[in-house]
Amino acid sequence: MASIKPSVPKGTRDFSPAEMAKRNFIFDTIKGVFRKYGYQQIETPTMENLSTLTGKYGDEGDKLIFKVLNSGESIEKSVSVKRFASTLENGIKTGFSQPTAGNSVPFASQISNDLLNAYNHIFSTKNLIEEISEKALRYDLTVPFARYVVQHQNEITFPFKRFQVQPVWRADRPQKGRYREFYQCDADVVGSASLLNEAEFVMIYDEALSLLGLKDFTIKINNRKILSGIAQVIDKYDSIIDLTVAIDKLDKIGLDGVVKELLERGFTEADIDKLKPVILLEGSNEEKLQKLRAALKTSEIGLQGCEELETVFNYLKYTPLKKAVLELDITLARGLNYYTGAIFEVKTNEVAMGSIGGGGRYDDLTGMFGLKGLTGAGISFGADRIYDVLEELNLFPASAETSTQVLIIAFDAQAEIYALPLLQKLRDSNVSAELYPAGAKIKKQMDYANSKQIPYTVLIGSDEMQSDLLAFKNMESGVQEKLSAEDILARLAD
Repeated sequence: MASIKPSVPKGTRDFSPAEMAKRNFIFDTIKGVFRKYGYQQIETPTMENLSTLTGKYGDEGDKLIFKVLNSGESIEKSVSVKRFASTLENGIKTGFSQPTAGNSVPFASQISNDLLNAYNHIFSTKNLIEEISEKALRYDLTVPFARYVVQHQNEITFPFKRFQVQPVWRADRPQKGRYREFYQCDADVVGSASLLNEAEFVMIYDEALSLLGLKDFTIKINNRKILSGIAQVIDKYDSIIDLTVAIDKLDKIGLDGVVKELLERGFTEADIDKLKPVILLEGSNEEKLQKLRAALKTSEIGLQGCEELETVFNYLKYTPLKKAVLELDITLARGLNYYTGAIFEVKTNEVAMGSIGGGGRYDDLTGMFGLKGLTGAGISFGADRIYDVLEELNLFPASAETSTQVLIIAFDAQAEIYALPLLQKLRDSNVSAELYPAGAKIKKQMDYANSKQIPYTVLIGSDEMQSDLLAFKNMESGVQEKLSAEDILARLAD
């Protein structure tokens, strides 16, 4: 039998111990901040019922859902499959010809109408999927969360603040920076319309990214109601998608490009003259709001959006941000059909990178599962992009890459026995420690410590056992000392 070259499916990755240490540094930091703000962790299954996911992401999104093939028992119970098998068996018994050479199916003229109808039914795309797949890998964490809230509504205390850090899967075309399997780090609160939640999301982004080492990043904020108001005052409410898609590209194609695209989408020069002052808003957040109020004075929904943003800004006056710059960006329009209030996007200014976070307010999240009127808001961290940013800026602390703090090197079997009590005391004191199995050459053991970036070693031979003073070595500086087991324990447990 020919050997198979080992590989992973396209769009998936292995993570080495060093990479996992760095990823866990990111996850643990973000989780710690989530918990500090009162968010509780949940997990949902890798698989959801296909009916739970379909129809929630639009036609294009539905195409990217990974379907899970039914088990053998389920497929055998399929009504249409059984019907087709039965009809096929009867057709063969009644004597239509077997496929001729070069043909994979019988000639149409030789197939009964019943058999042909059964074949067409089961092998039509929609029916086939329904018959052979009842489950799917989760596409995101939001829809499973909505399902969770509805299913457990009698157990949940509202407002419900949850966070989730789990992988999701999308049947997308793999390319640089785009994977079929990747992690999402989400925090959502449902059952509360308070704008304090939006203010806390800004604080969460600020604190988590500051703890991760970023020094220069911008949290952009806008409000869906303001975008609706802009469309309303120029009498283009039915064209709000075209409007926001165009202005969202301002950074990429400039004002001239935006104007050209709007004209192509049916906007007039008069419309654009009204839009320009809004699109090109400058000044502080307060100054921008003042100008927006003037521009949106005839739009009730637009003024409501301005008021909501002002409320968020007022909350944040009492909690100064550590590193983040909060910027009102009227061109921000992410997920227009999804969000109903505040919209967030986070970008680092230290590295050329897309957004590293985003989210916003949404109404009726759980309505898709029959629980109406439950408003919510949520944000997400882009863990993979954050990883790339920290790697490029060399911001991962040395501790993130170190799994073992000290390696005990025993010269022989007797030294190995001598080392065991020290090893246990170190571990009891929450010091990560290893004892290299005796018998290997000392150089090999030291190379092991270097390859794992273990910062300290303890060498034990006959002299050390006789004097009870062990050779304690700092692997980075090369300094070696003679210390008692108690002193070593005190040094490492600090």
